[in-house]
Amino acid sequence: DIIDEYIFDVLNVVRPGTAMEVAYQSNLIFEAVSENRSLKVKLLSQIDKNNANKPWYFTNTSSVPINLIESEAGLDGRVLGFHFYNPPAVQRLVELITTEKTSEEAIAFAQEYAKNLKKIIVPSNDHAGFIGNGHFMRDALHGLKEAEALAAEKDIPLYKAVYIINSVTQDYLVRPMGIFQLIDYVGIDVVQFILNVMNPFNPDEELQHDLLDKMMEQGVKGGQYSSGAQKDGFLKYKSGKIVGVWDIHKQHYVDLEQFKDECDEMMGELPKSHVVWKNIIRNKNKEELLQQFFNDLKSSDALGAVLAVKYGKRSKEIGEKLVSDKVADKIDHVNTVMLTGFYHAYGPVNNFFD
Repeated sequence: DIIDEYIFDVLNVVRPGTAMEVAYQSNLIFEAVSENRSLKVKLLSQIDKNNANKPWYFTNTSSVPINLIESEAGLDGRVLGFHFYNPPAVQRLVELITTEKTSEEAIAFAQEYAKNLKKIIVPSNDHAGFIGNGHFMRDALHGLKEAEALAAEKDIPLYKAVYIINSVTQDYLVRPMGIFQLIDYVGIDVVQFILNVMNPFNPDEELQHDLLDKMMEQGVKGGQYSSGAQKDGFLKYKSGKIVGVWDIHKQHYVDLEQFKDECDEMMGELPKSHVVWKNIIRNKNKEELLQQFFNDLKSSDALGAVLAVKYGKRSKEIGEKLVSDKVADKIDHVNTVMLTGFYHAYGPVNNFFD
């Protein structure tokens, strides 16, 4: 009864609709269509030409530079990036991105609005990918490269290397999920699209990977069902658990039980000081426990430990470069995004792997 009453109250305020015309009288418009610059510009331009109120536009883009949307849609000073993290009802983080022209009134309203929603605001400078995807995309590319390199070095099938790197990034780096599961969760197609958005704005880097292209060609896209359950991508899922890995050469899933023990043996045993993400995330002694575990990793020559330390160092490099490239104003902003938006147990810029 309480839930039904809540839904009734909400629907007395919210008026869902599918016609563009419903936005022609609005003063504040949130845009959350796909990460397609031309589509965003087309929609916002159409609304603005038919709306005499000169509304503010809050775009949920996670990658497209706001100044491009602003200039191409003719919205000088009336658009800003208000990037909710998914799912917005649960996630506490909002990345706030403004341009040189964004009105002070719009910025002040955005800050107050986020505060009223009990969100944590992190400002990002207007560079493609911003802070969150600026780190995640490069972190994912490192995982893809490491899997290919590991397969070649150890002369093992790529699907085994994918399993190993996914396990290392979850278990050894104490993250809520491994990098390949995270790519699947976001969607292989979405990751590829965001990289395509970012790549032209980062001429000193190659922000793409052939493995993503091959997965798309084979029709393996990952993503989520409306229930929130993961669709199969690099990994195959059953009741929320990983049960297989995609063999890109034979184009089918290989059951995990066929090779898990072999790969686990290759990685070596985790140190006895190992901590699990769900147990450590709110532990008051988190820093001390993590430091002990990572110290033990650094002193180990096991394959999993070596890969984890290398990955941790690369993650730190990515975070520091976001600051040196002026995407983020300070290290704390990078760490807050990864701690709050990605639920990491620790920020990427740390001394654990030094």
